[in-house]
Amino acid sequence: MASHDALLGLAHQWLQLDVNPSTRAEIQRLVDQRNFDQLDARLSNRIVFGTAGLRSKMEAGFSRINDVTILQASQGLARYILSISNDSTQPTIVVGHDHRHNSERYANLAAAAFLHFGFKVYYLGPGIIATPIVPFAVDYYHALGGVMITSSHNPKEDNGYKVYSGNGCQIIAPHDSGIQQCILKNLRPFFNDGEWNTAVVFDLFKDRLVYCKSDTVNAYMSAICKKLITHKVSGFRAVYTPMHGVGAEFAEKIDQMVSNASENLLVMFPEQAEPDPDFPTVSFPNPEEKGALDLGISKAEELGISLVLANDPDADRFSVAVKSKCGEWRQLTGNEIGFLFADYIASQYSREELSQIYMINSTVSSQLIGSMAKKLGFHYVDTLTGFKWIGNKAIELEKKGLKVPFAFEEAIGFMFDVVHDKDGLSALTVFLQMYQYWLRNGENAVSKLENGYKKFGYYCSCNGYYRTSDVTVIPSLFNEVIRGSTSSDYPKKIAEFEVSSWRDLTLGYESTTVDNKPLLPVDSSSQMITCVLKGGEENTEIRFTARGSGTEPKLKVYIEAKSDSEKKSRQLAQRVWVVLREQWFEPDKNGFIETVM
Repeated sequence: MASHDALLGLAHQWLQLDVNPSTRAEIQRLVDQRNFDQLDARLSNRIVFGTAGLRSKMEAGFSRINDVTILQASQGLARYILSISNDSTQPTIVVGHDHRHNSERYANLAAAAFLHFGFKVYYLGPGIIATPIVPFAVDYYHALGGVMITSSHNPKEDNGYKVYSGNGCQIIAPHDSGIQQCILKNLRPFFNDGEWNTAVVFDLFKDRLVYCKSDTVNAYMSAICKKLITHKVSGFRAVYTPMHGVGAEFAEKIDQMVSNASENLLVMFPEQAEPDPDFPTVSFPNPEEKGALDLGISKAEELGISLVLANDPDADRFSVAVKSKCGEWRQLTGNEIGFLFADYIASQYSREELSQIYMINSTVSSQLIGSMAKKLGFHYVDTLTGFKWIGNKAIELEKKGLKVPFAFEEAIGFMFDVVHDKDGLSALTVFLQMYQYWLRNGENAVSKLENGYKKFGYYCSCNGYYRTSDVTVIPSLFNEVIRGSTSSDYPKKIAEFEVSSWRDLTLGYESTTVDNKPLLPVDSSSQMITCVLKGGEENTEIRFTARGSGTEPKLKVYIEAKSDSEKKSRQLAQRVWVVLREQWFEPDKNGFIETVM
């Protein structure tokens, strides 16, 4: 902790900058209470760009999301874009926001900053927007970048500042560090007034402020119709929930485009249909979590419907629950949905066409798609975790004349040929058509999964995470417990399992390459280890990755086992979870809260 005098100095700096009476009062109260622990937590470490820009609690302080840090980020980003742009024409930027508390205020501050620095601002308003429409708009308007105010499926107390480059992808190195440096050089707010009145700025530069939600949404829907809708759909209904988020108005448009009947395909779950930043019916607004779709499933049971579909609150992720023929409900994992999409997409191409097709997923996602590629004849590559890597890899392949119709990540993120980012609305569009395709062929999601396992191998996952309030625990665990457990480059056994390969993308080591250098990019600032274990029988192996989250105080663990039966694969994956928990993670000792998906 910094000294008390230093913390009081930081508090004084904050009070000199902040004009928001609510957040000013927060810091002043901590000063009056001499709450140096909280002052240290809020002020000592400035929030920095991570996996998805900035994301944190909405509180006062340099390490949180608030008016000050949003404005400073916008000023720094504007300066950075200008510094790297070789175009002499007027710079342009896209800005949008979701429905969370303060999102509109933060978007207004961002837009005002860009206007001040000479940008033309394509503002995806008035009103809220779905996150995938921001990267679409960056491409559509040939903008130099985009900003979306959202924290996706994070708790209601959080918000975020998501940044897209001029290629419509989330930012990657070295841009993240370049932006951070520009932020640090532009900390003094540009406003001349004492209220940070964005309306005054908007009026002053109204010739460069374009409210374009309606036109952009129409263009986005037209792209979905042209690129993704191959046939109209009828004959079934699905309960749909946007999880108190922004998705309903856009899902309704998709329903109208896809449906071939007078009756809508989607039945909106009324308790979660309206945007509500307090997320009153869910403890955590993430449709990937166990139990998140329970209310939707209850509604489906009441109506005699066998399918529940969901977007997360900013509509960039997509989740599914299906009712089997024996009457049991099953919430599909991201890897299962990813396989179903990949299988359906591949079926749309001839063997010759598949030779020019690439599909992508992240290295923590299922390797089943790699097995599919070998047998069906398309190409497969994996990337680092996150759609910033997936999207940029897709662009790299497309520039070579290759086609990337689909990519996914196990955290229910799916990318189609509309934007170079995860897109829950595109996923909804394709799934409705895929579902009818199954029905016409006498199949369903469960039978397609079973047939896929028989054909390509049984892959079962056991994924989850450990949440902590102490972010220092995670790097300490990696360095002292995991890496410190062996005197060699890596452990040769973990419990009863032999280690057949080891990759450490923090230190830059891979056991299976000739020079022991990883094929994927190395990042010493983040923790990530991938290991393959022998399962004790032929054609049996377990692959796991442990990494620190780039957006939340979490240790994420991804385990996938492959064997000759689903039961055995599931048991192996679950056994490795237990082994890692007991030998490495020790939640009770480390103060972790464990969640197994």
